[in-house]
Amino acid sequence: MRRTRREFGRQAAGLGLLAGLGPATALAQAEAPWPNRPITMLVPWGAGGSTDAFARILAGHLQPILGQPVPVENRVGANGTIGMAAAARARPDGYTVVVAPNSTYAIAPLIYQVPYDAERAFTGVGLLAAMPIFACVHRDFPARTLAEFVALAKQPGRRETYANPGIGATTHLAAEWFLQLSGAPVMEVGYRGGAPAIQAVLAREASLVLMPASAVLPMMQAGDLRALAVTTAQRSPLAPEVPTFRELGFDGYEVVEHLAMLAPAGTPPAILRRLNAACAQALTAADTRDRYASLAVTPIVEPPEAFPAYLEKETAKWRALVKARDIKVQ
Repeated sequence: MRRTRREFGRQAAGLGLLAGLGPATALAQAEAPWPNRPITMLVPWGAGGSTDAFARILAGHLQPILGQPVPVENRVGANGTIGMAAAARARPDGYTVVVAPNSTYAIAPLIYQVPYDAERAFTGVGLLAAMPIFACVHRDFPARTLAEFVALAKQPGRRETYANPGIGATTHLAAEWFLQLSGAPVMEVGYRGGAPAIQAVLAREASLVLMPASAVLPMMQAGDLRALAVTTAQRSPLAPEVPTFRELGFDGYEVVEHLAMLAPAGTPPAILRRLNAACAQALTAADTRDRYASLAVTPIVEPPEAFPAYLEKETAKWRALVKARDIKVQ
């Protein structure tokens, strides 16, 4: 359709008005303040797991703080890398974030062929929570301590095994690090997830399993599983009677299941800081403490600027172990 000379004049006048306002003012008028629509929280693991449960509690408390819905979407598969790939492809505008454990953002790229650049595809909003990992045996297992377990495994004719819930899981590498340091000839038996791995120990099909507190604490408290050690640097208040690996002579050993929020690379720093502050408010609210405690997680509040150093250290630690133990997808 042809435009009249008057219409062209009105359009030119409008453009001149925006130009007169200056770039910053024109941009401010063109873009509404963040956030002005729902923020999608991707979880690269299935519904019902500890990461998903934590994310849904967090999302529910972020909604009133940010003034927008925060729907949770599960994108599962390939040790969490499918969900991470979806986050990497999203626009860096603050409307897509991903909540994942360190097995997904720090370990999986060392073992799997991932469809994104793990070092450049994301920026950290910050760590959110920490979970201790317990090394457990059946209540009737003959070894009562970690030292006794190692000695038993080294006896001629013994064939001890550990239940691995998945290649590249934090618990998998925690077990491999223990075996590297102890020299115990314990064989790996693979299972499809944490629940089958725990069940294998309960059924006496496997000797040992390392799992986050959220998965094994109820069975520890019921007396069905006996914890030989905890992977954190200090004893866990969840089970203060359980010694740390460090106490038992494994110098430098420390493994924590960390949950973090990440955003696509290029997300504006101001939005990262706003997200981080909102998470801190949600994680420290008095009415959420019991809900997080029920998941056996400890909330963490750190600024986005602290995340790169943490990720570099975490990745370097696991890269060395993956190489030393020749851990790879079969």
